[in-house]
Amino acid sequence: MFWLQAAPVISAPTKIGEQKIVYTVSDSSGNTSQEVVVVNVLKKEQGFTPIVYDNFSTGHPEAVSDDVQLVEGDIRDVQFLKHIMAQFEIDAVIHFAASSLVGESMSDPAKYYVNNVEGSLHLLQAMKEAGVDYIVFSSTAAVYGEPEKKPICEDFPTQPTNVYGRTKLVIEGMLKDYAMAYDMRYVALRYFNAAGASLMADIGEDHHPETHLIPLILKTAQGVRDKVAIFGTDYPTPDGTCLRDYIHVEDLATAHVLALKHLVNGGESRIYNLGSEEGFSVREIIETAKKVTGVDFTVTEEARRSGDPAVLVASSAKIKAELGWQPQHSTVEEIIKSAWKWHQSHPYGYNG
Repeated sequence: MFWLQAAPVISAPTKIGEQKIVYTVSDSSGNTSQEVVVVNVLKKEQGFTPIVYDNFSTGHPEAVSDDVQLVEGDIRDVQFLKHIMAQFEIDAVIHFAASSLVGESMSDPAKYYVNNVEGSLHLLQAMKEAGVDYIVFSSTAAVYGEPEKKPICEDFPTQPTNVYGRTKLVIEGMLKDYAMAYDMRYVALRYFNAAGASLMADIGEDHHPETHLIPLILKTAQGVRDKVAIFGTDYPTPDGTCLRDYIHVEDLATAHVLALKHLVNGGESRIYNLGSEEGFSVREIIETAKKVTGVDFTVTEEARRSGDPAVLVASSAKIKAELGWQPQHSTVEEIIKSAWKWHQSHPYGYNG
């Protein structure tokens, strides 16, 4: 059975200017850096108290600071979710839970429909029964598939090319239906490529298995891995490798807080892209990493992976205009420098 980790719940001792949040983390993605950086930003915001709800199957509890409440539980346990929401008087949810490996989603779609879709349905059911009306959802640029032009705007057709993207699109539809039927309100944030480490270098990416490009590159530079592979060199891009838009986790965290404030202050449901609005190829990322690390590591070329679009570059104009979001740390060099600093002190992730 594949369990989903749920994470924090945000609480408020009073209902004047203070809120509580349930924040969820998935068992499969292990994207502790994104969730914990969001928690740390929320801790600094007056009126928010993060509480982490997680089953710890792949997450890293040691990444969460001691002053944050941790609750062990599963996102598909509706009754326990309701109990926690009542106990901590939860007002809002930040939902990160999802299996997120594109290749695996194509070879094992059942896992993705169970983890992502069924898990989200159970979370929404618990929210409905507990009277929790606000949710910020971690969606993905994968919902767009292969757009015919770039940058990608939120009103572009959604035609995902992989099961992971299809599950996220189904969940977006569920949110819309719950909003119409039960007066819930949501913000769906369509991430492009979240990357980097916290500015304090205490939170970074540690996935098992590792599939994200920048951690794979940096582990190779460290000598933890022998080589890094480029999957596909025949895409219709300037250098033949996939083009992606990278967003620093600190900028991603800021967007979540703005989305949460939008909802609790009476804002309507929204869908926003989160990206830097610049595209960089796999080769460009590798060359930048060699420059930052000073290491000329081994790179191999492999066949394309199923389900990988050639180009994904965001237009983030909508969230900038409506919520005032501005990325501050999302140049590729700064992203890689922050990640490299974390990896140097954590060559084997949180375990060493």
